[in-house]
This record gives sequence, structure tokens and C-alpha cells, in this order.
Amino acid sequence: MESAEQIRDRLLARFPGAEIAVVANPGPAAQHALQVAATHIVDVAQFLRDDPTLRLDQCSNVTGIDWPEKEIVETTKVSVPDPAGGAPKIVEQKTKRVQPGSLEVVYHLYSVALKHGPVILRQRTANRTDQATVPSLTPVWRACEFQEREVYDLFGVIFTGHPDLRRILMWDAFKDHPMRKDYVEPDDYEWEPTPHGSVLTKAKVHYPPPPAATAAPSAAATTEAKP
Repeated sequence: MESAEQIRDRLLARFPGAEIAVVANPGPAAQHALQVAATHIVDVAQFLRDDPTLRLDQCSNVTGIDWPEKEIVETTKVSVPDPAGGAPKIVEQKTKRVQPGSLEVVYHLYSVALKHGPVILRQRTANRTDQATVPSLTPVWRACEFQEREVYDLFGVIFTGHPDLRRILMWDAFKDHPMRKDYVEPDDYEWEPTPHGSVLTKAKVHYPPPPAATAAPSAAATTEAKP
């Protein structure tokens, strides 16, 4: 099978101007991925499925990744003139920049017909808030349907063009998305019928206080009360 770099080059020749990059995997398997901008992801997916050399006719896995916003410190070396007139000094200069957060969807593709794979496809949202949207690849590979719903449910990625986008693990009234790295779990666990362990400890904070105990009357008070 062609390498990720070879597939990228053919895709760029087929779709000039498309944003397609190889994401290296340093692990032993070296399963490098193709990261494709959302504007071309559907066309690229159809090409990967229909190209006679690749024929990637099966999507076996769809998963999500949360990339929160983070601060990056970059160090560069700059030349600073010597006030005494000597040779310039080389000093390190640190600059900070904020890398915006995003959500990523990863697809593992195989060819049943040609018995090869995987080819790994990745697409990212513009951010994690009001632009957490990418095109659905369910129209290309039907096996994406339930798995994209899972990514929608747990990460909050909205898939445009999905035929039935709704929660698949959590209930409709559930708030937030449990697989995001900044997700804060509730501590009342109202849906837990038999809380125990650490869940019970958290839940007790929300339990109503026990009724105040009524003191039993003393023997003297009982005697005085008799006619």
C-alpha cells in the first residue's frame, strides 16, 4: 500500500489548494495520519473510497480527541549588541503565544477488497465552542453513523450532513460532554439509585438533613401531668 506521503501527494494533485498534511506517529506502528481541512474532507473521503489503488471501503473506527487551549512558550536565540563595543552577545528570548483549542475526529480506514490498511484520516473543528462543527462522513461510509453519534455525545462535535445526529450513550437532558478534558462531573448523582463509595460521599452533601430528635419526657414531668 502507498505511504501516507504518497497518498497526500496524489490528493494534492487531485485537489489543488486543499489543506492536507501528514501527521507523524512516533510509535512503533508508525501509523501516520492525513489531516484534512473540513472544506475538502468529503471529497477526499470519496476519493479514498473510490480510487482503484486504495479502495478504502470500510471505516472500522471513529474516535474523538479534545485539544484544549494552551499557552506555548517558544525560545529563540537573538544577537544583542555589546554596549562596550565588543562582539555581539547571543541571548535566548522567550515569547508566549496561545494555541486555540479544537476538537478532532479520527477515522481508521481499511480496504476489504484489497486487504490493506489502515489509512488514518483526521479533521478538526475551528474551536471548542461556537464552531465545533465538521462534515459527517456517514454519507461516504455508513459505518460512521453510530460512531459519529458517540463523538457528538461525548465530545460535542456537531456533524453536518449526519442523518440522525442525537445522543447515543447519555440521555437527552444530560449536560455537557463527559470526554472533554475540562468536564466537571456533578456531585449529586441524582440518577444513581444506590450510590456507594466516593459517589455516596459526594451525594450526601445534597441529602436533606435528618429530622431533629424529640427528647423523651422525664419521669417527673410524667408524674406531674397526671390528675
